[in-house]
Amino acid sequence: MSQLKDQIHDRAQEAGFDIVRFTTPDSIPIAGDRLMAFLADGRHGDMEWMETTAERRRDPNSLWAEARSVIVLGLNYGPETDPMESLSQTANGIISVYAQGKDYHELIKKKLKQVAGWLHRERGCEVKVFVDTAPVMEKPLAQAAGAGWQGKHTNLVSREFGSWLFLGSIFTTELLEPDAEESDHCGGCRACLDVCPTAAFPNAYELDARRCISYLTIEHQGHIALEFRKAIGNRVFGCDDCLAVCPWNKFAQKSREARLSARAETDNPPLAQLLSLDDAAFRTRFAGTPVKRTGRNRFLRNVLIAAGNSGDKTLLPTIEGLLVDESELVRAMAVWACAQLMDAEDYSSIRSELEPNEQDRNVQLEWQEGVT
Repeated sequence: MSQLKDQIHDRAQEAGFDIVRFTTPDSIPIAGDRLMAFLADGRHGDMEWMETTAERRRDPNSLWAEARSVIVLGLNYGPETDPMESLSQTANGIISVYAQGKDYHELIKKKLKQVAGWLHRERGCEVKVFVDTAPVMEKPLAQAAGAGWQGKHTNLVSREFGSWLFLGSIFTTELLEPDAEESDHCGGCRACLDVCPTAAFPNAYELDARRCISYLTIEHQGHIALEFRKAIGNRVFGCDDCLAVCPWNKFAQKSREARLSARAETDNPPLAQLLSLDDAAFRTRFAGTPVKRTGRNRFLRNVLIAAGNSGDKTLLPTIEGLLVDESELVRAMAVWACAQLMDAEDYSSIRSELEPNEQDRNVQLEWQEGVT
């Protein structure tokens, strides 16, 4: 069995994975209860898919009863520079590190199939591959397998790669000896909890997604509440703060997967470019990246919040054009951005021209807020 694990490890490294560990489907007995408590408290926001898949997600055996082993694989996506440094570049829209390169889902799935296919041919066992689009509790499984531990920010931390790991798994009917679980090495550190701009952690090891900037700018379908807009700053897709400040990143390494490197289109581009995107231009610019899945309207919602926080009045002509955009999401945030950047006289003038033509409730509410 040890020899087979070594062979799997070699195959996984050949496929490009940086971490290979082994566990069993029954190794995370309390993860399901934690998930259900998270859902019961409504902390998943409008991610309804978490509710609909909860029964399968809470127990790996519910996903596939015949599985006897789980191979956990990690791919390092460590950035070249500290993402926190970009927060001071207010003329640019900050895109989370994980989304600056090729969409990792297809990349990892291809690598998983390469390893799983070899195992099936070699041993005749059944295999199934999963990335995080499937109802798998990949972080608890990764901790159980010894790939790292779930830190106080609920994300996986690795002693070799810090915060920067994509996870995938291979479920198999082959019986493989599990590795030892990784212990928690957070100690008394609170860096990830204290850095959160929106106080999204009610307690250590607990996340309220409804307050998380990653959730708000990626998953959230509707308008972003006023209380979070200033805190979002210039983040237009995701947030890396709690990951980036982790002291274990002193061991982090730059990713060796070239397809995960930042592309020119996603490398924290100027807000002026992003504000001008129509649907076709958005799809072209972000084709093949995770950003595309938000759609142009939600993305422009985020960009307009960043523009309003930028203090850059040269953006106003483009923002004013978005006051009559087809999307209510975009129009409402254009109103808010104008309120942040215009003086009272100019704002009142443009309000008197446009407000009578606006019927949407959220747009009206933004107009009523006035200059802040």
